[in-house]
Amino acid sequence: MAQFTQKAIIETFMRLLEQKPLDKITVKDIIEECEISRGTFYYYYQDIPSLVDEIFKTEAQRFIEDDVRYESWQDGFLRSTKFALNNKKIIYHIYNSVNREDLERYLYRVTGKFMLDFINIRSEGLHVPEEHKKFAAMFFKCAIVGITLEWIGNGMKDDPQPYISMLQQLFEDNIIQTLFHNSSPDTKKI
Repeated sequence: MAQFTQKAIIETFMRLLEQKPLDKITVKDIIEECEISRGTFYYYYQDIPSLVDEIFKTEAQRFIEDDVRYESWQDGFLRSTKFALNNKKIIYHIYNSVNREDLERYLYRVTGKFMLDFINIRSEGLHVPEEHKKFAAMFFKCAIVGITLEWIGNGMKDDPQPYISMLQQLFEDNIIQTLFHNSSPDTKKI
């Protein structure tokens, strides 16, 4: 019963967020729509920002726990933007609210995962120190998240595919060069 109630709160909140900006949604709106008591809402969530945070944490965890190893950063990018594309109004309303930080944390978390997967695959056969791999993943993660936030800020009107194509041109050679440059000398003969 508890999971059902919590799921109903989330679904109701998401429906409301489709209809109006986040700062126009109140706990009262949610409890009336769900037909639950105020105490029941507060049993699960401290406030609306904690509800938003929970939604992004759950979605990020689902993405990370997917046992997918991203052979290309493009696949990871498309998978991570799927949630945004399926929930455009919701994402746009959160982007334009005080809870934008939750959205950014979500993007950094999932982008970090698929970039590190990709960097690890590309560095196979090279002896690249972990700190260099992590730094490269962080650098490219920041670029992708920055561009994604721009795309969201512009209303997600454009298809993300052209962004991916342009990023691919910038990233591919740079990633391989960075890994090769930071590998130990004996592997550069490969």
